[in-house]
Amino acid sequence: MNNSSSQTHSRPFRLALIGNPNSGKSSVFNRLTGLQQKVGNFPGVTVDKKLGSYELSNGEKINLIDFPGAYSFYPSAQDERIVVQTLANPLDENYPDAILYIADFTRLEKHLLLFTQIKDLGLPAILGLNMADMAEERGREVDTALLSKKIDAPVVVLSSHSGEGFQELEGYIDQLTQVETSNKTTAFYRPNAIEKRVALDLEQAFPTNTIYQNILLAHHYQWLPFLSDDKRQLIERVTEEHDFKTLRHQVQETMARFDQFEPVAKATIKETATDNPGFTERVDRILTHKVFGPLIFLLLMLFVFQAIYAWAGYPMDGIEWIFGQLNDVVKAVLPAGWLTDLLTDGILAGLGGVVIFIPQIAILFFLINLLEEVGYMARAAYMFDSLMHFFGLNGRSLVALISSGACAIPAIMSTRTIANWKERLITILVAPFISCSARLPVYVVLIGFVVPAGDGDGFFNQQGLAFMGLYLLGIIAALGTALFFKYILKTEERSTLMLELPEYRRPLFRNVTLNVWDKVRSFVIEAGKVILIISIVLWALASYGPADKMAAVEAQTTAIATAQNLDATAKEDLEASLKLEASYAGQMGKYIEPVIKPLGFDWKMGVAIICSFAAREVFVGTMATLYSVGSAADDESGIIERLTNERNPVTGEQVYTTATSASLLIFYVFAMMCMSTLAVVKRETKSWKWPIFQFFLMTGIAYLASFAVYQWLA
Repeated sequence: MNNSSSQTHSRPFRLALIGNPNSGKSSVFNRLTGLQQKVGNFPGVTVDKKLGSYELSNGEKINLIDFPGAYSFYPSAQDERIVVQTLANPLDENYPDAILYIADFTRLEKHLLLFTQIKDLGLPAILGLNMADMAEERGREVDTALLSKKIDAPVVVLSSHSGEGFQELEGYIDQLTQVETSNKTTAFYRPNAIEKRVALDLEQAFPTNTIYQNILLAHHYQWLPFLSDDKRQLIERVTEEHDFKTLRHQVQETMARFDQFEPVAKATIKETATDNPGFTERVDRILTHKVFGPLIFLLLMLFVFQAIYAWAGYPMDGIEWIFGQLNDVVKAVLPAGWLTDLLTDGILAGLGGVVIFIPQIAILFFLINLLEEVGYMARAAYMFDSLMHFFGLNGRSLVALISSGACAIPAIMSTRTIANWKERLITILVAPFISCSARLPVYVVLIGFVVPAGDGDGFFNQQGLAFMGLYLLGIIAALGTALFFKYILKTEERSTLMLELPEYRRPLFRNVTLNVWDKVRSFVIEAGKVILIISIVLWALASYGPADKMAAVEAQTTAIATAQNLDATAKEDLEASLKLEASYAGQMGKYIEPVIKPLGFDWKMGVAIICSFAAREVFVGTMATLYSVGSAADDESGIIERLTNERNPVTGEQVYTTATSASLLIFYVFAMMCMSTLAVVKRETKSWKWPIFQFFLMTGIAYLASFAVYQWLA
């Protein structure tokens, strides 16, 4: 049984970053890799993994993998399981050649459990003691030489903020790539007689495994995805034969490990005692206060929503100007014809309708990530645990619901940290009610038709308040639906919240900006693919139609123009609008118009709604494409101006009235219009039953609410 960490194979050396949640592991990863990173998924699951490239001193590049945070090899959440299923299987495609273990220096005693388990796998490792600046404020010091000797691994003190220790760390990484793995027997934990017999009986079936890896198989064989049915049955037979009781052995192992590493920590760490409460304790007296805490949280959320409007105006104007200039350049360079129309009215109009909203999306991601980086979001989960429990949710559900403000997909994936099945399922079902960033373009466009701008630049402007009101409406819907499910779904599991509150720390803006960059880039690329395809298809559908219907438009235009005494410009606008109505896109919209007419929607809105089921943000791009094709208005006009000028070709009445716009807003607040989210729900629940139920429930609520609003305001 010998796994070599030297590069005798063709693939690059693979270094895994592992540590407890809130250890600052991702900060170290970001500092080592910078922009040389990407996000993927672990095989067979929707759990994110960050992959990065790191260059050694000799110019050779190695791969870094940032694993999800885990407390031990005995996981309570799906994210933690990823660490176990990878390290228990030397044949896994993500199995590392070595480990960089990141521990919070201020809480080292709690973070050594997983490190000792990793050491017992026989993998070479470095112990990085992160947050050295915070440890120094507490007067905490460590004898790195003694600690390194006792744990048989290099130890380096790090600060992701100041860069302290990273030069030394890079030297250790260079050395680590040259180390051979001996797979020596466990050092921190000596298996008892039963565990040894189980491990030896499994040795023939798993020849590449260490003794400790075979013990892990005995604990987790029931859920480990890489095991075949035959091997699963073998492990079950061996564990029954030796009367292997997994819970008893987990407790025994954990206690034995604490007995081993606690004396090591005491012997190597010194801390200056102080009777004064620390900064975190002083701040928590206010931020987690039962009265002031929730009020501060609401004020922070209000600030976030106001900032989206107050800060994004100038960059949005700039983006709109750029797309207008691009439109002019294309029309000036290329001859008139279908290709020019496709580029300007199809592709540029569709993409411009989404790119213009990048500033709001970036601001939202920036502020949410900032609160996470400071350590505030964990407090929010702690504060609202009782309230969440009342609605059948969990304190961790709040983090998922807040994350839904960016995107429901990672929010739903984050529910794996909720151990209770019922609370996790309810969180998954209600999370899409929270308004995500994909709804931002729709809200920004339509709020202007419902709420006057007022003074515009004031902090508490009316449109900003209306924007927050839409988010509150989604929150109320989520909590109300959760309360309903609380009494419908039955389970015998007990609700628990296990959450480590991190120390408050200065935000590391490198982390924040990298996260914003990743999220915005992902949003633009993923949305851009859909929008580009839909824009091209829509342009074709809106530009062409049945020959007989398109031919009849000219006669119909002449008749209406004569009856209404229209001038030449008005006649051209009328003809363009009637041609759009006669096109294939118009026929598709007309087909569903009877269903949506009671909501105040016309056939153009129907086309946009159908396209929105691919992704909500497509609505604005769709409308931009439709109105670019169907209007003779100035091409430099923005989508809001085009909607404002949209008139019924027959009656001349404004299409986007207060009632229609309010109805559309309400529909988009509640409707499940994201195929990607439904796919993730299916993967997380392992059944199509729940996403189908979720789709019809949310869309049904959206239809009824939209109908009520339109009938009330019309």
